[in-house]
Amino acid sequence: MFFEFGIKDLIDILLVAILLYYIYRLMRDSRSGNVFNGIMVFIVIWLLTSQVLEMRLLGSIMDKLVSVGVIALIVMFQDDIRKVLYNLGAHQRVRALIKLFSSSKLKDKVKRDIKDTIMPVVMASMNMSRGKVGALIVIERTSLLDDIVATGDTIDANINQRLIENIFFKNSPLHDGAMVISKKRIKAAGCILPVSHDLSIPKELGLRHRAAMGISQETDALAVVVSEETGGISVAVRGEFRLRLSAEELEGILTKELE
Repeated sequence: MFFEFGIKDLIDILLVAILLYYIYRLMRDSRSGNVFNGIMVFIVIWLLTSQVLEMRLLGSIMDKLVSVGVIALIVMFQDDIRKVLYNLGAHQRVRALIKLFSSSKLKDKVKRDIKDTIMPVVMASMNMSRGKVGALIVIERTSLLDDIVATGDTIDANINQRLIENIFFKNSPLHDGAMVISKKRIKAAGCILPVSHDLSIPKELGLRHRAAMGISQETDALAVVVSEETGGISVAVRGEFRLRLSAEELEGILTKELE
């Protein structure tokens, strides 16, 4: 028998396809792509046995496995699920909507907090640029960087210009890694970042720049780089570089991106 196919059915199929694609991207980014493929194979077999071939015994067994498997998947991927829900709540459009209904006092406080975060970074970057001291500073936005923080040494201190410069001093044991700033605090230093292998990155840019590009491609964090060779200041934003920045340009980019 033929069945009616309406606009609701089309919307239903599109929503399921979008949901599956988003889940696939999530699991691929968390290096669990093979798990997703295995789940899809299991679902196809389950549908064939229970719906198409109507194998009652095997179908009932697989029904039980599906109900238990959902709980198992939630336990296995609880960190990824938490990250998705956090990013959803901190999405740029959601933040814009919240900002629209925020009071003027709250907006002023946010601006002050942004300035308190930015100015020590800008001033320290300029001093390190003059001394050709290499530095890599990552500023967290909506994407959580807990896994990056875990690779370094915990500091959890107020953002301070002198502290930033001391951490990246050439004889400091933490100067080779990245500093992570989150929630108006220097969370950690000496952190390891994912390195980008993008062939479009100019060859004259070193490993710090590739690490900055890597974190900006995988998250929405901002990465400020001071070159040890040239003293040039750069910012990696959403997989793109802003090179050879002045103090005013650096402050303007950071302010715009953090608002």
